[in-house]
Amino acid sequence: MKIMTNRLDRGFYKYQSEFEAKALEVLRSGWYILGKEVAAFEEEFAAYTGAKYCAGLASGLDALSLGVRVLDIGKGDEVLVQGNTYIASVMGITMNGATPVFIEPDEYHQIDVTKLEAAITDKTKAIMVVHLYGEAAKMDDVVALCKKYNLKLIEDCAQSHGACYDGKMTGTFGDIGCFSFYPSKNLGAFGDGGAIVTDNEEILKKIKMLRNYGSDVRYYFREVGLNSRLDEMQAGLLRVRLSHIGELTKEREEIAKRYLDGINNPLIDLPKERDGATCVWHQFVIRCKTRDNLIKYLNDKEISTIIHYPIPPHLSECYENLGHKKGDYPITEQFADEVLSIPMYNGITKEEQDYVIEALNAYKG
Repeated sequence: MKIMTNRLDRGFYKYQSEFEAKALEVLRSGWYILGKEVAAFEEEFAAYTGAKYCAGLASGLDALSLGVRVLDIGKGDEVLVQGNTYIASVMGITMNGATPVFIEPDEYHQIDVTKLEAAITDKTKAIMVVHLYGEAAKMDDVVALCKKYNLKLIEDCAQSHGACYDGKMTGTFGDIGCFSFYPSKNLGAFGDGGAIVTDNEEILKKIKMLRNYGSDVRYYFREVGLNSRLDEMQAGLLRVRLSHIGELTKEREEIAKRYLDGINNPLIDLPKERDGATCVWHQFVIRCKTRDNLIKYLNDKEISTIIHYPIPPHLSECYENLGHKKGDYPITEQFADEVLSIPMYNGITKEEQDYVIEALNAYKG
């Protein structure tokens, strides 16, 4: 049995008739940029998250970089961000000239809130929380610190569509919540896409101006902006998927429960769920000290896996200028050497899950 890490086609076929009908509707409309589909999606997605406003963008990276920019964070400023995140989180900071200050992760793979206060300096302007792998971080302590030190709070929700902490959805705790709709996300488009949610109307207006070349009146340009507009086709298709997000999330929760209940191997550490936090299981990430052997073993059984992420940002070639070296963030680096994402996607069958579970339980190291 051959099992892929992800199968996007199954997510399409599940609602094929709805996707195809919406695609034809958009094509026949004759309006493809910043039309009624984008406006409707922005309204529906804001309502889903509990935020007042939403601005659709071309990608999750644009959401991060524009989000940092509209909060007036730039050269000379520092932003605290967890060390084990995807590099886009960090790029959103450095593209604006600010400096990332890395914080080690906790046992849930989220930012270790107990290490935040000691890292705050007079240059610290914001905390960027990344709700990694689909689990909500411990937001009460982060919010309290931001209030205490008058810091901006940015949430990277690229993997946490629908995840909550104490009943409040990720993306709505801080000044802005940044989302990606890359096809593999829990709420995935059929191409690139992203969004920012906020309760601040001035932030919304500035994001919408910057996403459109810096213009809010045609041919009048207030700032040098970007071409970063969620298009009508992606917005329409996202509306279809958003209408089913509850059942899609429930399916992932059931898959995760089967893995958590079924995998029982002392060589494999399973992901943990924090009290008060929900997880939407963007990835199901295990840890294994003999990961490379495990990957080869699973490959021999035709079970595909992926590492999220093999090289931490502080050791990436593009950030050599930051001056970090191996050993600076030992927990982050340990995770990078041990984490492994096993097949997790909407549409994986119980037979396929059982095959993965049996293979992992039989692994001898």
